[in-house]
Amino acid sequence: MPYIDGFVLAVPKANKDKFVEHARKGDSVFFDLGATRVLECWEDQVPDGQVTDFRRAVQATADEAVVFSWIEWPDKTTRDAAMSKMGELMQSDPRMNPETNPMPFDGKRMIFGGFAPVVTLER
Repeated sequence: MPYIDGFVLAVPKANKDKFVEHARKGDSVFFDLGATRVLECWEDQVPDGQVTDFRRAVQATADEAVVFSWIEWPDKTTRDAAMSKMGELMQSDPRMNPETNPMPFDGKRMIFGGFAPVVTLER
C-alpha cells in the first residue's frame, strides 16, 4: 500500500524561484531513495477560513505564499528506510545539505506528517 509524506509551508513570494531550485535539488534525493512521485504546489487559491486555514497553520504573512507538497512512496517500509538515511544525507549529499542547498523559507513553521491512504480513486 502506498505511503504519503505531506508538507505545508510558507515561502516568501520573492523566493519562488529559489524555492523551485531548492526543491528540484532536494526532491531528486527522494527519488533516489525510492519515492514514486513528488509534488510541490505553489498557492493559487488559498482562502482565509473562519476558524483555521492553511495560512494560519504556517503563520504565513502577506508577503508569503503557502506551499502544499507531498511525496508518494510505494509503501511505508520504503519510506521508513529513506527517512533513516536523511540525517546522514543532510551532511554528505550537497542536494540535502543546508549549507549547499539552503531552505529559502522558515523551516520552523513547516508542518508535516506521514499518512496511510484510506481511500484511493484513480482514472
